[in-house]
Amino acid sequence: MSILLLLSRRNSFFAGTAGMTTRGNHLLSSARALTSLAAILICFSALSCSSADTAKPAVIPGNAGEGSGLDKRNSLLLEQAIKTAPLTDYILGPEDLLEIDVYQVDELKRTARIGLGGLLKLPLLGDITAAGLTVAELEAEISRRLEQYLQEPIVTVVIKEYRSQRVTVLGAVKTPQTINVTRQKFLLDILSASGGLSEDAGDICYVRRGSETIVINLNDLLMKGDPKLNIPVLAEDIINVPRGGVVFVDGAVKGPGAFSMKGTVTLTQVIAMAKGFNSVAISDELKLYRNSGTDAMEIMDVDYDAILSKKTPDIILKDKDVIIVPKSGVKEFFSGFVRTFRGMISLGSAEIGAGL
Repeated sequence: MSILLLLSRRNSFFAGTAGMTTRGNHLLSSARALTSLAAILICFSALSCSSADTAKPAVIPGNAGEGSGLDKRNSLLLEQAIKTAPLTDYILGPEDLLEIDVYQVDELKRTARIGLGGLLKLPLLGDITAAGLTVAELEAEISRRLEQYLQEPIVTVVIKEYRSQRVTVLGAVKTPQTINVTRQKFLLDILSASGGLSEDAGDICYVRRGSETIVINLNDLLMKGDPKLNIPVLAEDIINVPRGGVVFVDGAVKGPGAFSMKGTVTLTQVIAMAKGFNSVAISDELKLYRNSGTDAMEIMDVDYDAILSKKTPDIILKDKDVIIVPKSGVKEFFSGFVRTFRGMISLGSAEIGAGL
């Protein structure tokens, strides 16, 4: 009752003093300007902290834009994370500690914590569902409820303690972990704090948020720098970077082996990764073995020469495709014969030189 009586007297005083109206309007404008200035300062502070946090993975090997594809992607990840993140308001959540101030009403100034159920309990105003609101939305809601006691109440809410948000990072990052963050973070911040992408990282990142899954194309985010894909990370998000696919090349190539797929990879590209054909390869009789989802493998005959001459389209490979380049028996025989003949000539030359 004492607070109600005090508020009633204040309202009578403000209503009966006409000369104070102009001054009150000036104060209102000044307070709102100060509130805006404070919000800007908070944003700059958050961005500075984000830059400081993301500067840690600067141990990425290689120079920016040089070296392997992994070096380039991680360099771009670091650069994008340090850049100004998209400005979005922090979403309040359980256990955030708030400082609430009502202009010229010291009795309503207090520090309160949002409960686990998301409710904020304030005298006179009852329970307010604060979780899920921004600071500005909470200020507007408190002001609305105070209008029955005050004329044009000015409410300021400042976050004193951010709740500890647990974000889990899985998959093809250098340090899979659960991260406790204390302020608004974005996807690039979390990936950077996890050490960046690993060698076998694919091009897609999944953000699991409750029953929703958000798919992020890492090439569009890193290579093209699309800021819309650098989404805010929320508490209990699960970030998963799947490993990229692998294709196998064997037979008459100079560098047979397994090759990682980064994005779309075609047959001609993977042959180039295998350093091309050797001298005994039959380039128009390649075999492509592909998992058909059954016990039997799908086998495709591929004419590499026809692809090069653009008579047939290049083939987009899938994960675990196997390419076999056959050897020509005739070519192998003549190749062996040439090697032997060259050896005989070298030996003969050495003997002639010794005789002289």
